[in-house]
Amino acid sequence: MTGTQNPNIVVIGSMNMDIVIETPVLPEKGETIMGAGVKLLPGGKGANQAVAASRLGMETSFIGAVGKDRFGEQMLQELKQYSIVQALNVMPEEKTGIASIWVHDRDNRIVVIPGANGKITWSDIEQRKSHIDRADVVLLQLEIPLDTVVASIKYAHGRGKKIILNPAPAQPLPEEIYPMLHLLTPNRQELSILAGMPEILKATDFSALYAAMRRMIDKGLPSIMVTLGADGVVHMNASGHTFHIPGRKMEVSDTTGAGDCFNAALAVSIAKGLGLKEAAEYAVAASALAVTKFGAQNGMPEASEVDQFLANAF
Repeated sequence: MTGTQNPNIVVIGSMNMDIVIETPVLPEKGETIMGAGVKLLPGGKGANQAVAASRLGMETSFIGAVGKDRFGEQMLQELKQYSIVQALNVMPEEKTGIASIWVHDRDNRIVVIPGANGKITWSDIEQRKSHIDRADVVLLQLEIPLDTVVASIKYAHGRGKKIILNPAPAQPLPEEIYPMLHLLTPNRQELSILAGMPEILKATDFSALYAAMRRMIDKGLPSIMVTLGADGVVHMNASGHTFHIPGRKMEVSDTTGAGDCFNAALAVSIAKGLGLKEAAEYAVAASALAVTKFGAQNGMPEASEVDQFLANAF
């Protein structure tokens, strides 16, 4: 604990306006099709994770940036309905980030235009570092500049914080940060890029997956948890010990934001002092509930829903 009365987390990351397009088929090159519907929904991995953590009952701060435009104003208003401490930078010269999300056959494809997210520097974060100082867990992703993420990790590590990095979208990372992390949470695709092992994408068992995780551990990473969608998660620590938490079978409405829900629930559980296996079980349950509702932030479950779901599962 950091001296605060209640455990709390800070999320450092992106805010996007999600333009969600529902389509009965995916267009081929040069093809025009008629879509089934469109929605404008607040999103961005950072904001999604902050909302999820807050809805799960955690005292949450969020550090990010928006442009001074209609989307930015709308998203700030949306965040006010959640009990999130906003430490946001409004950038008059930039546009708010946008994500174009195609939803088809209960899955999604996403293209992100960073906007203000791509302009966040360590100087912006440093002005708001008091939120890091008070936090028990610091949660980051890669939708803001890598230099900013690395500087934030170094500062948080120096302050003795537990740091969770959700390496999405995946890109090569400086190996100096791996020992500073409490936990890395890639999905299978992201792990294949970070470990340089594309063969794990076609593997039918966990042996290749474990080899890729071992490669990451050998970089000095204390712990890695790989999300596998419907197959749940697998974890490996520095000693090579592993566990697997199976996924939950649910009626899927929209998978957008499920990974963000998982990471937020994991951070919430760790801030409360739960062990990683128990935290993973909680996070798998929370993200399973998230896919049953449409929209990233709208679909995040309340703590009571997760508790009831877990109670009824046994």
